[in-house]
Amino acid sequence: MNASLPSATNVPTLATTSVMTEPQRRRWLRWLVAAQALFVVGVAASGYATSYWGRTIWLQTAPVDPRDLLYGDYVTLNYTISQLPGRLWRGPQPPRSQQAAYVLLQARPDSTYAAVGIYPEKPSATENQAVLRGSVQDTWRRSVRLRYGLERYYVPEGTGKALEKRRHLKVQVRIAPWGQARITRVVPLPVSATTR
Repeated sequence: MNASLPSATNVPTLATTSVMTEPQRRRWLRWLVAAQALFVVGVAASGYATSYWGRTIWLQTAPVDPRDLLYGDYVTLNYTISQLPGRLWRGPQPPRSQQAAYVLLQARPDSTYAAVGIYPEKPSATENQAVLRGSVQDTWRRSVRLRYGLERYYVPEGTGKALEKRRHLKVQVRIAPWGQARITRVVPLPVSATTR
């Protein structure tokens, strides 16, 4: 039972099998931290860029749900352009779930915008039109349900219930030339505007 055991000098250790040296690991870690910081700055910059270069439009909506336990009061918005007739689809193939979609919006006399077409690629727009980027959520029968990333609007604590009681709201949205959008303001519609 005198089996020879490998000597400590012949056994590979973690230090001898490591591919990267300590200075290389530190350099890699610096690049990783820098990439994360650039990502955070990029997300913030895209929001500011949308506010700066974006075009302002108004959309009609109705509130749905007023509370998020983690983030406080918010209003879930159900836009009139969230569910559109399938006849507005302008693609060569029927729309698919999770497919990118560009909704061409036309200004109306009441200063809000309404959908006049849904495209799989970004269409060109005239001066009184805007293009809002979204995604197809569902298609059924003769309609298309879309999501724009504008469905949740956070409000100051205690004000969500007041907005929920209003049947119709008007939402001001800034749309960047590349299709990204953000909510800038939510106001209740006057009673005379909601009876149309």
